[in-house]
Amino acid sequence: MSIETLQEQVDGLMEKYTELLLGDSNDELKEKVKLWAMYTHLSKTMPPLAKHWNQTYPEAKDAMKELVSEIKTMNEEHRKSQENSKSD
Repeated sequence: MSIETLQEQVDGLMEKYTELLLGDSNDELKEKVKLWAMYTHLSKTMPPLAKHWNQTYPEAKDAMKELVSEIKTMNEEHRKSQENSKSD
């Protein structure tokens, strides 16, 4: 399988994941979810690296915290809207 084919298929996966997670998918949301997923995974699997990055780039750390909060809020809103539509 070529890297281009793999990239296309992973892009499709990311689009669907973003849609299921947030209730919508566009290029900006997909990029936010990619950053969120990568950082979340990295912080759990290599905490010293995440800590080093956070100390080296405090502004980026703050931006990442905002992004994590935004994704969490969007996910919670999406879940609530799904629950409300099920109860109707």
